[in-house]
Amino acid sequence: MPDDEDLRTRVQVVEHELARLRDQVAIVAADAGAARPLAVGADRDVSEVRAELRGHTRTLNALRETQVEHGNAILELRAETVEMRAEMRGGFATLTTGVEHITTLLDRVIERGE
Repeated sequence: MPDDEDLRTRVQVVEHELARLRDQVAIVAADAGAARPLAVGADRDVSEVRAELRGHTRTLNALRETQVEHGNAILELRAETVEMRAEMRGGFATLTTGVEHITTLLDRVIERGE
């Protein structure tokens, strides 16, 4: 059986360790109390960032939709331009034929001396 002095020493060590642990628990509790408002603030900040990202996503989707609409409009305009170009070429060909015919008639008139 341990003697009284050894027991006293061991009890003092345990009491000292218990006091140290109590101090650490108090520090940890204070740190946890200080961390709570930071966590609440971080949660609020994350919520704000998420809301902002949703807004950006909606904006990008709207922009994409507009770009698709513009792309379709450009394709329609291109088709109209190709069609008008073909009509113009046909018109110029007809005009050229008419001018050639008029020129031929004028040449005949000039040759006859009229």
